Amino acid sequence: MIVCLFLIDGDMFHLRFGVLSCLVLVVLTGDSDAFKIKTVKTKCPAVRSLRNFNLEELAGYWYVIDYYAMSEEELSFRCMQAEFTVSPPPDWTVSMYFTYSYKDDPEKEVLFGNITWRIPDRKQLAHWIHAEDIYEGVYNTYVLDSDYKSWTLLLHCAEKTGSPRYLSSFILSKEPQLPENVINFLRDKLPRYDVDLEYMFHMEQTHCANPDRVLHYGSGLTNSVQKSARRHPLQRIHE
Repeated sequence: MIVCLFLIDGDMFHLRFGVLSCLVLVVLTGDSDAFKIKTVKTKCPAVRSLRNFNLEELAGYWYVIDYYAMSEEELSFRCMQAEFTVSPPPDWTVSMYFTYSYKDDPEKEVLFGNITWRIPDRKQLAHWIHAEDIYEGVYNTYVLDSDYKSWTLLLHCAEKTGSPRYLSSFILSKEPQLPENVINFLRDKLPRYDVDLEYMFHMEQTHCANPDRVLHYGSGLTNSVQKSARRHPLQRIHE
């Protein structure tokens, strides 16, 4: 709170100058956020490696329960589901095939996408780097937490020289729904990585096909990707 005191001694000039100075002070103080310089971050946040992570137990079908992406101010997708496959040593690659639909698509067409990661450090199996050239820059994925049988929390971060970093995050579940207390528990882990929970949205999973029926990799997947003019969620980087 700003308090201005004026001594009225008959000098109108000094009185007016004092009032003007006070108004300027109030404006500058009240709108101080407008004068702050926002730092554009280009590097991914430091993520502590998940200890004793069992990569092979992540394999299988998952529902995307909550979804966050820096470029999204509202959720465009529904029915996003994923299947993880893990190649055995010495390759140690992780592939994710996923399906989704656009909320504004009256036909509710099921679209497909996929991404493959390599593991740069065999001692940190919860950190992956994309293995394809179609993604710009370096695309990191971190498993922040998982109980393997019910839920998993992923953080994606893309870096490109000369561009701001791009963050996204998934809360995954083995079932179409996840208890609210579990969702809150996982959400609370994200702000430390600059994830704005205001823009983390719940993914609709009602009236969706079972993931084990639609998730497969073949000619149908390629056609679906080409048919859609919009890029799939994991390609939304460095707009």
